[in-house]
Amino acid sequence: MNNAENVTGMDQVTGNIPWKSLLPDSKEPGSAVLETNHPRCLAALASPVVFRGDNVTAYRDPAALWHGGWFYLYFTLVETEADGRVFEYAAWSKSRDLESWTERVIFTPRDNNLNFSSPGNVIKAGDEWVLCLQTYPRPNGEKYGNETARIWTMRSRDLEHWASPQLLRVEGADVPVEKMSRMIDPCLVEDKTEKGKWWCFYKCDGASWSWSRDLETWTPAGAARDVGENACVIVDGDEYVLFHSPETGIGIRRSKDMQTWRDVGVLKLGLDQWPWAQGRLTAGFVLDARDVPGVERYVLFFHGSDYPESDPRGGFDTFSSLGLAWSTDLTDWHWPSENKKH
Repeated sequence: MNNAENVTGMDQVTGNIPWKSLLPDSKEPGSAVLETNHPRCLAALASPVVFRGDNVTAYRDPAALWHGGWFYLYFTLVETEADGRVFEYAAWSKSRDLESWTERVIFTPRDNNLNFSSPGNVIKAGDEWVLCLQTYPRPNGEKYGNETARIWTMRSRDLEHWASPQLLRVEGADVPVEKMSRMIDPCLVEDKTEKGKWWCFYKCDGASWSWSRDLETWTPAGAARDVGENACVIVDGDEYVLFHSPETGIGIRRSKDMQTWRDVGVLKLGLDQWPWAQGRLTAGFVLDARDVPGVERYVLFFHGSDYPESDPRGGFDTFSSLGLAWSTDLTDWHWPSENKKH
């Protein structure tokens, strides 16, 4: 494992990845509900688990990107050290085929006053990539991040080496840092009709959102107090689709105007089959990989915990794992080895 004392100077980790054929199988006719002939890359997966947590490790809050023949996966890595202290990091790994992943790379500092974590997503702005994420301070061993939790962006030219974080002032440029609300779990999405206009969703007493044309000057624009954490927003036709985290499962809402949202249900996926997600299944992130050969689907990444967050055995700082599923239509979802217990 590579711990970054300076967030800008990490060596690239490429790993030893077997190159699998990514040519797609011929598409089957009929409804996605009856889909059995998955594209080759997905059909080769033996388990929905991407990274498995244990008694000293948790993997949480995934975000993904496809670029240059690689799936990049960013996530929260939580580590419990030998003396019992817990530290959170933002980390990444990459894969050609969604099965074999490179060694995880930490790119934020070991500092409980910061605990950079919960990468929301990565967007392209000019010739740079922009990643949004949070700080989650727990300097005195708190279970959850304190009131100084804020949201940030980091920039990169290669998706692997990241510049120093910059604060997201989504409540307005005139609000002093110390007067800002507690904010976590950011997500950036471009306006569906106005190119260059960006929306930032984040958790602040429910979900809130602001807009900007330069990713620096932000105007608050709305809130929904009954929406859960870990918002992920994508565009589907003429609608925005919001994935969020209720008590368990992945909630979905849709809107044409960013103001009026209709509830379209909660995904439970293979929860009944997955012992590693019995505590909570949450933090869904949807990657549009329909143009990726061998995948041709939306890919949903999420995390699941063995135990509830309040369970003394773990479930928050330990025993949390990353998983995946996929869909052709954002309605009917599939995963590796369906109807088998993992």
